[in-house]
Amino acid sequence: MWIGIGVSALFLYSALRGLNLALVWRFMKQANYWWIIPGVLVYFLGVWLRTWRWHYMLRQFKPVPVKRLFPVVCIGYAGNNIYPARAGEVIRSYVIKKNEDIPISGSLATVLVERIFDGLVMLLFVFLALPFVAHIPDQYRTFVITLSVMFGVALAVFIALAARPQWVMMLYAPLAARILPPSIRIKVDGMVERFLFGLASLQSPMDVFMIFFTSVLVWLAETMKYWFVMHAFDFSVSFITLMLMNGIVNLFTTLPSAPGYIGTFDAPGIKVLVDVGGVDPAIAAAYTLVLHTALWLPITVLGIYYFFRARLRWSDFEKAAQEAEAAEQAS
Repeated sequence: MWIGIGVSALFLYSALRGLNLALVWRFMKQANYWWIIPGVLVYFLGVWLRTWRWHYMLRQFKPVPVKRLFPVVCIGYAGNNIYPARAGEVIRSYVIKKNEDIPISGSLATVLVERIFDGLVMLLFVFLALPFVAHIPDQYRTFVITLSVMFGVALAVFIALAARPQWVMMLYAPLAARILPPSIRIKVDGMVERFLFGLASLQSPMDVFMIFFTSVLVWLAETMKYWFVMHAFDFSVSFITLMLMNGIVNLFTTLPSAPGYIGTFDAPGIKVLVDVGGVDPAIAAAYTLVLHTALWLPITVLGIYYFFRARLRWSDFEKAAQEAEAAEQAS
């Protein structure tokens, strides 16, 4: 948590350093906030697509209707925005176990696959945009190449695990026999099996394509929100530039940060608009801060509403963390 707060403070200082904050505030007051309404609507279309993608990946456990999964997804994203270290992903898996009796270890496997595909789509957005923009700082290229290798290796490992789960169990069994006490061996064996079962959506090329395709639609919907919010301010950049901004911003949010991606969202977003789009720094800062708020607030409010409607308690977060820790140790 403290590392994340330190990283956020560093990025926030970088984002606001040298800015005329009075001018930034003036641009924020002059914005036409009616444009946020269609932005929020298209963003929730993206959340619905995320829900359908998760429904598709969970079907080997249980065919849960999208309308029942949507509140769970909202609770998870609210948790990401409020708690550090993407705790909302754990909360989401805990709630789906509580509501649908789907094992945490299995649903966490699907969540990890989601994150890998999200990262790959962000990299795709960046690579598609690079030929169309003139000025890209070298540090962006290095960052993108590094993450490309990381996400590529992660996807290859997960596909290998999904394709040959029996090989994994053959390697796991003698190791577990040596290091695990007999009293917990059966429970851990079950967690590992359910985790591997959660990767089953990667066994079929068609399933991999569908997950990738829906991931592209999810992030195109979010980029549309960037485009709508842009119209609230007195500047204009191409949709390709906003795709680049979306890709780079969300890659940076994979870094440890304070809850809500404070700083790690704002600093790269402002820099892309200034360096690539030629936008005035004060306008870029006003737009990025408003966009960040418009992305954070609606889903957080809706997630908290669903949280209390489901009669969950704050103590459930501790239970979720404990069960996820057990699943993590098993996997």
